[in-house]
Amino acid sequence: MTPPRGLAALEAEVARDLTRIVHPDLAWLKPKLAPDGSNALDVLIVGAGQGGVATGFGLLRRRVDNILCIDAAPEGREGPWLTYARMKTLRSPKHYTGPDLDIPSLTYEAWHEAHYGAESWAALDLIAREDWAAYLLWVRRVTGVPVRNGCRLVGIAPAGALLAATVQEGGTTRTLYARKIVLATGQESTGQWWMPPEIAALPERLRAHAADEIDFAALAGKTVFVLGAGASAFDNAATALEAGADVHLFCRRPQPQTIQPYRWVTFRGFLSHLSDLGDEWRWRFMRRVLSLREGFPQATYDRCARHEAFTLHVGAPWERVEARSERVAVTIPGETLEADFVIAGTGMDHDFALRPELSAFAHNIATWADRYTPPADEADERLARYPYLAPDYAFTEKRAGETPWIANVHLFSIASTMSFGPSGSSINAMTTAVPKLVDGVTRGLFEADVEDYWADFEAYDTVQATIAPGDMTPANGR
Repeated sequence: MTPPRGLAALEAEVARDLTRIVHPDLAWLKPKLAPDGSNALDVLIVGAGQGGVATGFGLLRRRVDNILCIDAAPEGREGPWLTYARMKTLRSPKHYTGPDLDIPSLTYEAWHEAHYGAESWAALDLIAREDWAAYLLWVRRVTGVPVRNGCRLVGIAPAGALLAATVQEGGTTRTLYARKIVLATGQESTGQWWMPPEIAALPERLRAHAADEIDFAALAGKTVFVLGAGASAFDNAATALEAGADVHLFCRRPQPQTIQPYRWVTFRGFLSHLSDLGDEWRWRFMRRVLSLREGFPQATYDRCARHEAFTLHVGAPWERVEARSERVAVTIPGETLEADFVIAGTGMDHDFALRPELSAFAHNIATWADRYTPPADEADERLARYPYLAPDYAFTEKRAGETPWIANVHLFSIASTMSFGPSGSSINAMTTAVPKLVDGVTRGLFEADVEDYWADFEAYDTVQATIAPGDMTPANGR
């Protein structure tokens, strides 16, 4: 067995690769003075998970150097991988690339082989989520994306031609000024994790959302009901089973969905150009994808099915939920069952006003309902609440002229899906989505200063060759 070459050698290769493709390397952005006398950031990226770090790397490659990426979580706890993600491995095939932005030495494969060896990569089926989290931190470090952890965005407001971002950090509140803001804020970027009102009304000791912090060890020997049959619902059911619980998972459909629509859409044409189509085709495609939800792989189901304490109920919507002393009674068609604890694997819902960073302009964020009316047989009220984004991922106004500054706030998250297809939260889309976002951001920065660039061009007088006067012969009559 060939020993792994180690990360030091790989990092030297990364440095060489990035140096070889650095052209054009001229600095091109001019400093902008903020109201507090500091130089404003060119771009503030909110969220230091995979989307935020890849965006930062993409901007650095375009010589947008004055950037900052912030995240409320401590270092290493960004995103879902070491928090509410409860799968053993990623669901994406191991060869899918993403944060590397097509640099071979930055791929997960290169990191894995350097860390574990080529034989380990060849034998690998799916990537362990802990390894993916470690890889993302490595990408962040070797690409030099500047990140400030423990810094939470709580508000965005206009400040002349700039944006004022109110952040909380270390017990204090301060303002960061930026020309552009990219919100790479994950699943709950435009709302909150959602559960049916009758479940939310239960005492907190009796229920949780699949994205909540859950003490699974405390569920040993207890009966746990999981509502939902998507991938995260099965992950939570499996984690409870492995902790020693008796678990019932409820699917309202006649059978769980076993098709993963994101596999079909993973081709360059769709990922690159869905957003170039008219609204009718974007709506049609993404309504189909999102109505199917996210399927689960065989390993996810097997992780549950191997336990005798697992029961899968199909065609079993919850018709009534109520607390009975220290238990929860759930009525499904034909019977009422009782549990000690319930977990809602019911996703999230869009409500811009619930996000403090969006609250100043939540009322004027255009949604798909504001821009497109689908045929009656394609109507979907849930999807109509998704934000309707501009071609550069920026928010658009419901009523033009009320909040024009939101054109400098770009959304790169699960909520971008209706406008762009898989994008801000999808590993499989990152190699096409991040360049599209970065193109939009840099285009806006360039267009805003185009008059200055024209003046600079007219004044450009750098001589690159010297011709002696005696070497020049005037034409006759001159």
